[in-house]
Amino acid sequence: MSRDLLNFKRASPSPPPGASDDWLICMISSQLSQEVSSFDEIVSEEDSDFNNSGLKFASVIRIARLAVVHKTILEGAIGEIGTERLTRIKNRLSDWLIGN
Repeated sequence: MSRDLLNFKRASPSPPPGASDDWLICMISSQLSQEVSSFDEIVSEEDSDFNNSGLKFASVIRIARLAVVHKTILEGAIGEIGTERLTRIKNRLSDWLIGN
Protein backbone atom coordinates (compact mmCIF):
# COMPACT_ATOMS: atom_id res chain seq x y z
CA MET A 1 0.00 0.00 0.00
CA SER A 2 1.75 3.17 -1.10
CA ARG A 3 -1.16 5.59 -0.95
CA ASP A 4 -4.64 5.73 0.48
CA LEU A 5 -6.94 8.57 1.32
CA LEU A 6 -8.38 9.31 4.71
CA ASN A 7 -11.54 11.31 4.91
CA PHE A 8 -12.28 13.49 7.90
CA LYS A 9 -15.78 13.28 9.25
CA ARG A 10 -17.37 16.62 10.01
CA ALA A 11 -17.02 17.08 13.77
CA SER A 12 -19.21 20.18 13.92
CA PRO A 13 -22.72 19.72 15.31
CA SER A 14 -24.07 22.07 12.65
CA PRO A 15 -23.24 22.20 8.95
CA PRO A 16 -20.50 24.61 7.87
CA PRO A 17 -21.39 27.72 5.89
CA GLY A 18 -22.19 26.79 2.31
CA ALA A 19 -22.53 23.12 3.18
CA SER A 20 -21.95 20.80 0.24
CA ASP A 21 -21.28 17.18 -0.55
CA ASP A 22 -17.55 17.85 -0.93
CA TRP A 23 -14.96 16.32 1.39
CA LEU A 24 -11.51 17.59 2.29
CA ILE A 25 -9.17 14.61 2.28
CA CYS A 26 -5.46 14.10 2.75
CA MET A 27 -3.04 11.49 1.52
CA ILE A 28 -1.89 8.55 3.60
CA SER A 29 1.26 6.64 2.70
CA SER A 30 2.95 3.57 4.10
CA GLN A 31 6.23 5.19 2.98
CA LEU A 32 7.19 6.61 6.38
CA SER A 33 10.20 8.37 4.83
CA GLN A 34 7.73 10.85 3.30
CA GLU A 35 6.89 12.27 6.75
CA VAL A 36 7.40 15.99 7.22
CA SER A 37 8.79 16.00 10.75
CA SER A 38 6.74 17.88 13.37
CA PHE A 39 3.90 18.31 10.89
CA ASP A 40 2.65 15.04 9.45
CA GLU A 41 1.17 12.34 11.68
CA ILE A 42 2.52 8.79 11.92
CA VAL A 43 0.02 6.04 12.73
CA SER A 44 2.02 3.09 14.04
CA GLU A 45 0.95 -0.43 14.94
CA GLU A 46 1.49 0.35 18.65
CA ASP A 47 -0.96 3.30 18.65
CA SER A 48 -4.28 2.79 20.42
CA ASP A 49 -6.27 3.82 17.33
CA PHE A 50 -4.31 1.71 14.82
CA ASN A 51 -6.75 -1.23 14.76
CA ASN A 52 -9.74 1.07 14.14
CA SER A 53 -7.87 2.96 11.41
CA GLY A 54 -8.22 0.12 8.91
CA LEU A 55 -4.59 0.55 7.92
CA LYS A 56 -2.54 -2.59 7.32
CA PHE A 57 0.86 -1.02 7.95
CA ALA A 58 2.32 1.88 9.88
CA SER A 59 1.51 4.91 7.76
CA VAL A 60 2.04 8.65 7.57
CA ILE A 61 -0.90 11.03 7.24
CA ARG A 62 0.39 13.69 4.83
CA ILE A 63 -1.44 16.71 6.22
CA ALA A 64 -0.41 19.16 3.50
CA ARG A 65 -1.30 16.77 0.65
CA LEU A 66 -4.92 17.83 0.34
CA ALA A 67 -7.70 17.37 -2.16
CA VAL A 68 -11.37 18.29 -2.25
CA VAL A 69 -13.56 15.59 -3.75
CA HIS A 70 -17.27 15.06 -4.17
CA LYS A 71 -18.73 12.36 -1.93
CA THR A 72 -19.55 10.20 -4.96
CA ILE A 73 -15.80 9.74 -5.58
CA LEU A 74 -15.35 8.13 -2.16
CA GLU A 75 -16.08 4.42 -2.28
CA GLY A 76 -16.23 4.07 1.48
CA ALA A 77 -14.27 4.47 4.67
CA ILE A 78 -11.51 2.06 5.65
CA GLY A 79 -11.69 3.05 9.31
CA GLU A 80 -11.23 6.01 11.57
CA ILE A 81 -8.56 7.61 13.70
CA GLY A 82 -8.87 8.63 17.33
CA THR A 83 -10.35 11.95 18.40
CA GLU A 84 -7.06 13.18 19.88
CA ARG A 85 -5.17 12.44 16.66
CA LEU A 86 -7.86 14.12 14.55
CA THR A 87 -7.70 17.21 16.78
CA ARG A 88 -3.89 17.38 16.40
CA ILE A 89 -4.22 17.10 12.62
CA LYS A 90 -6.90 19.80 12.44
CA ASN A 91 -4.81 22.12 14.62
CA ARG A 92 -1.66 21.60 12.53
CA LEU A 93 -3.61 22.15 9.32
CA SER A 94 -5.27 25.26 10.67
CA ASP A 95 -1.99 26.71 11.95
CA TRP A 96 -0.32 26.00 8.60
CA LEU A 97 -3.15 27.64 6.63
CA ILE A 98 -3.17 30.81 8.70
CA GLY A 99 0.63 31.00 8.77
CA ASN A 100 1.36 30.21 12.43
